[in-house]
Amino acid sequence: MGIDAVRVIAGALLVDKPCGPTSHDVVAFVRRTLKTSRVGHTGTLDPLATGLLVVLVGPATRMAQFLAADEKEYIADVRLGIATPTYDAASLADGVRDPMADVRYPADEIEAVLARFRGSFLQTPPPFSAKKIASVPAYEKARKNQPVELKPVPVIVRDLEVLSPSDIGSRLSAIGSGGLLRLRVAASAGFYVRSLAHDIGQVLGCGAHLEALRRTRVGRFVVQDALTLDRVQDRGAAALIPVNDLLGEMPAVGLTPEGARRAAHGNPLGPLHTQKGDSHLFSQIKGTATFFRVVDPAGELLAIAEWRADGLLHPLVVLG
Repeated sequence: MGIDAVRVIAGALLVDKPCGPTSHDVVAFVRRTLKTSRVGHTGTLDPLATGLLVVLVGPATRMAQFLAADEKEYIADVRLGIATPTYDAASLADGVRDPMADVRYPADEIEAVLARFRGSFLQTPPPFSAKKIASVPAYEKARKNQPVELKPVPVIVRDLEVLSPSDIGSRLSAIGSGGLLRLRVAASAGFYVRSLAHDIGQVLGCGAHLEALRRTRVGRFVVQDALTLDRVQDRGAAALIPVNDLLGEMPAVGLTPEGARRAAHGNPLGPLHTQKGDSHLFSQIKGTATFFRVVDPAGELLAIAEWRADGLLHPLVVLG
């Protein structure tokens, strides 16, 4: 396959994942549909979860490291009154209904609990997760009923709110512990909504699990722009978001032809390699960002470069 053909099959698909398939299943579907082997994604969704999965295709898979850290937003249904081993409905048959199941909690008490999970804090991942313990995924130990000791990790929750009564179909002034608590959550990468559901139940003393989850946003991409799997099959490569548009919020530096040649070979770039040759450009760049898109005279993305203390841009990922 020639270079031009490779460039055609490059970019990202915004997929609205249905309930049931794994994220790996969606990647395999895209791989078959586009007839290309280089396919990945920027953040796993559990099989029971639905919503936005950003699937990377071709050279765009090399951008994953710059996209995986994007903030993510969810709509989460937390079922109060029943705790499960997996912290979600996947193990509901093994769930334990708490003796406090008939207690009702006023809205101000729910709000006081949610306040504990806003901002920066340490969160312990679920035992049934892919987090490694001595190179072994935690879920493998959990499935064998072996002890799972995971270390808490720092997370950030920027927004956490109860949705309106019309959204959850029940009064917020007195939520039964066996009732539904629907939340909107905007959190940093690596945040487990399952752990949030479990921890809310622990604090309330009634037990809880994540009944349903829908991811509505990844960085600047929203689920309203995503395609269902049948639409992906219909549109194919025509639905791809160009590689250069994936990192639209990352500042860009235009290069001269000589600068483009240097970038293509991974060589450091200085002010004279910019299109304008502006010696003040790099002094303006310094301190404002870490990573930059470097583009050729035609505006095509060549590489992602890092600003370093030597005052130069060093290409980290070179496309080609």
